[in-house]
This record gives sequence, structure tokens and C-alpha cells, in this order.
Amino acid sequence: MYYLTIQTDDIPAVTKAIQTEYRLDELVQISPLTGTTSNAEAILVCEEIIQLPLDWSETLPPVLLPRPLPFSVDNLLSFVFMRLENWEKAYAYARHDRPLADTIDLTNRLQSGVSLVAPVRPVNGVGTFDTYRRWHNRAVALHYGNLENGAADDVGEAYQSAIKRAPDAECRAYTAKQFATLLLDTGQLTEANQVLEQVIAPELSDTANHELLAVQYAVWLQQLVVPYDAGLLEKTKTALWQVLQYYEAQQRTIQVGLLLVDAAQVANFANSFSEALGYISRAVTIFDKEDVPELLANSQYRKGILLYTWAQNGNPQFYRPAMEAYQQALKVFTQQSAPAIFAEIQHHLGVIFAEIPDEVKKKSIWAAVSSSSFQQALAYFTREEFPYEYATVCNHYANALTKYPLARKSDNYARAIGYYRDALQVRTANAYPYERALTILNYLEAGWYVGEEDPQNQRALYNDMVKKAGEIRSLVADETLIRDADLHLERLGELVIG
Repeated sequence: MYYLTIQTDDIPAVTKAIQTEYRLDELVQISPLTGTTSNAEAILVCEEIIQLPLDWSETLPPVLLPRPLPFSVDNLLSFVFMRLENWEKAYAYARHDRPLADTIDLTNRLQSGVSLVAPVRPVNGVGTFDTYRRWHNRAVALHYGNLENGAADDVGEAYQSAIKRAPDAECRAYTAKQFATLLLDTGQLTEANQVLEQVIAPELSDTANHELLAVQYAVWLQQLVVPYDAGLLEKTKTALWQVLQYYEAQQRTIQVGLLLVDAAQVANFANSFSEALGYISRAVTIFDKEDVPELLANSQYRKGILLYTWAQNGNPQFYRPAMEAYQQALKVFTQQSAPAIFAEIQHHLGVIFAEIPDEVKKKSIWAAVSSSSFQQALAYFTREEFPYEYATVCNHYANALTKYPLARKSDNYARAIGYYRDALQVRTANAYPYERALTILNYLEAGWYVGEEDPQNQRALYNDMVKKAGEIRSLVADETLIRDADLHLERLGELVIG
């Protein structure tokens, strides 16, 4: 299996260079450079110059090597061994050229995650490729590097300086992709979109266009919020599908799997459950076959979310496959390695174990497992650190308690009332009026079944239910919720409390 391709107008010289290393020719394919053959990822050796392709597929960190690179055995082999990630030999062949050796060292440090000192700000060479290259590499080091000298406050400036000095549209797009990725990852979606729009040009290669589109669709995907904008949703779906087809043609299997995960999310936004499930199931198959356990676990996690969501929307038959997907994800996302994801999965499992259809005699077992899952979720989502999530888990735990089989030593409804009250302490009228209204209605429903025998406690619960039912009109304009509250008030008005 060949790992690199070299296209050249001097096959004998290149072949001789490759054959200086034992069996290297088994990893490198050498083919003639003609007007009809082209390979965007191939190394070109033409007219005594090594032309290094922009690594759009990012098999290594996106560091730029010096140009022009004269053809020699040392120069060619230093780059070949760098691409093969044989850093010892790459260093050995680059030792004669300090800029080349420094750039290989930067690439190795970024790839390995070891500490580094960012390249200094360029102060000369205005208008040359090397000035652009040095600004680009400085930006990449500040963006991705484990820096010895503190925070990368000027990474944006470095990227902008590189884009400004790029010698052509292709290089400008290459740097812009990295900058837009940084802006996307930091939630600066409008700015990311602007960077991408500014570098799109007719002369860009097909590869560059698709790589920019891959970042652009990801920006649009992050901009999709409820209620979903139909135009933006369709634009995102079209772009995603275009990039997916391109990556499939390039046989970039891992990237295809990642795109399928996003495609499942977009299809779910469009209420196309079967399409979404098909995409995420394909992603699971790909990551399993490629033996990438973290990506496999993430796709199982996303599959669990998808199935859980549809089960919550009136399709209880999906609770069991959701549970199975989550349990597969937990093999990687443990409480120690990924506490936030672990807690969110436990939260959902608490709901699933309370809702999952099963025979009556097993309900007590499911209830015990459900309660344990909620407790593990609350151990992470504390009121002090994650108030919104804490309230959500409390509300769902209370709902689950009302569905557990009757307990011998405790009143599930009384416990539910306690968790509803915990949720309401966070879901205040000012902060979360709609969520507060929903929790109050859950609280009222549970209140009817509390087995309270003490008259004083009965009166306190009654007064609290009247007060909370009357609060609904001030919280929401939803007629259905208001009508439910009014029905509770009518029933409460018919009671005689001692």
C-alpha cells in the first residue's frame, strides 16, 4: 500500500533518491508528470523544484514549509519522512537547512502536543511567500500549540496578517479555513462566516471550495436554533450533503463518519427521524470498523440522544435502543474521563428506566436503577455550578418518582414534591417563566397523591398548591397551560381542608 505519491518530470532522479532508503519505495509511488494527470495531494518534482501541496486533508498540523524547495535527496527525503511521521529521519535529512528543520520541529511538536515556543512575529521580507508562511505558522502555533510562554492573545492578529499577505487565493483560503475554525470553536459564528465569505473566489480549486464549505456548513449548523429557519436549514443540509459526497469520493472515511453525525442532527431538526437514524447508524458502523473508540462512543452518544428525543415525543418503543446506545457510549465516557457527558447520560437513563415499557414485576428493579442514575447526575450537576441543569434533572427525577411502583417505606409523591420545589428554587418567574410553569403543573399533579396525614401539613400543601396554580397566568400566555392550572384551582376550591 502506497502512502505518498510523487509526480515528476525526472523519474530516474526521484527514484534514485527514494531508493537511498531501504524499502522506502514500497511506501512511495512515483509517476510521470503529464498534462493529463493530476493529484491534489501528490508531491510534485518539476524543473529541479519540489512543489509541496497544501495539506487540505490535514494529515498533519497545517504548518507551511519553505518555498521554493530545491530538489535534492536531503530535501525530498526530509519531507517524505515528515509525511510518514518518521521524525528522527525527517530531522536528520533537514539538518542542513535551519528554516526547514525548524518547521519540521514545529509540526512534530504540534502533532505530539509537547510544549513549544511560538514563532516570532515576522519583521522583514514584506511581499514574499516566506513572510506569509511565517505569519501563518505563528497563527497555527498560537491556535493549536501547547505554549510555553502563556496565552495566545494575538492569534487573531496573526491569522489576519497571514491572510492579508497570502500570495494567491488558494493560500488565502487555506489560512482562512484555520481562522474560521478557531472562530467557530469559540462561538464567534458571524465573524467566522465573514472570514469565509471574504476568501471565496472563482479561481479556487475544487478541493479548496469543498474545504471552506465544510467549515461554513458547520457555522450554519451552530446558528440553527428553535424555531429553525427553513432557509438556513435547507442551505445547511445542501452544503453538508455536497461535502459528504466529496469526502466519500476522496475515501476520507473518518471525515465521512463525522459528517454523518452532523447529517443526523440536521435531519432530526427537519423532523425526519428515519433519515437521521440511518445517518447515525452509518456513522456507528464506520467508527466501529475503523477502530476509533472515542468517535464510536460519541456517535453512540448522539444516537442515544436521537432515540431518547423521539421516545420522549410519544414513541416509547425507542427507549430500549436509546438505553443500549447510551450504555455503549459509557464504555468510553466514564465518570472519570468525561464527567459532564457521563452525568448527562445518567440523567437520560434515569428517565428511560422510569419510562421503559416492561412487565410489572420488573418495574421495581427499573425504579431502583433509575433513581441511582438520577443521583449520579445530580452529583455532577449541582445547584451551585450548573443551576439550569440541576433544575432540569430535579424536575425529571420528580416526574420519574411519580411513575415508580409504590414504595413500602416512603411516599414517592412526597419525595417528588421535594424535588419539584428544588427545581422551582432555580426556575424563578424572572429567569425561566415557561419552565417554571411546567414544573408547577407537575407539582400540582403530584400534590393530589401525597399521602399526608397531618392536618397542619395538609393545610400547608393545600395553600401552596392554590398559590402556585394561581401563579400560572402571570408566567405564560399559553392557553393550554392556563386551562390546566384553572382546572386544578377548581378542584382545590371543592376541597374542605380541616
